[in-house]
Amino acid sequence: MLSRRTFAACALCAAAGFLATGVEAQTPGFKRTLLKQTDGPVDGYTTIEMRVEIDPNATVARHTHPGIETGYVAEGGIELTIDGQGTFKLGPGDGFQVPTGTPHGGPNGPAKSVVISTYVVEKGKPLASPA
Repeated sequence: MLSRRTFAACALCAAAGFLATGVEAQTPGFKRTLLKQTDGPVDGYTTIEMRVEIDPNATVARHTHPGIETGYVAEGGIELTIDGQGTFKLGPGDGFQVPTGTPHGGPNGPAKSVVISTYVVEKGKPLASPA
């Protein structure tokens, strides 16, 4: 029998299915986990909260988002290059923002990193696309 909890988890996974993109496929050791998704802040957009885990010494392929990304490094350390802004060495407690459609990516440090990211993106578009 399918419990409500199992059904809710399956529904959440199905709703987030569009989030699996070429970026994750291109980046071994990179995993996004959906925390919460809500409509808005305006029509045609959705707000997505994700836990992003990056294995030691993995490199996140350059990619873009169809909206703004705001992130917070919870664990580890990353080197993030954002086109037009430069390269940043970020550690626990550091935050960053990536403008809509701006290519970004970079290598992780020697320890596993965890980043909490919030995306405000256009509905119906992939969360990320290779750049």
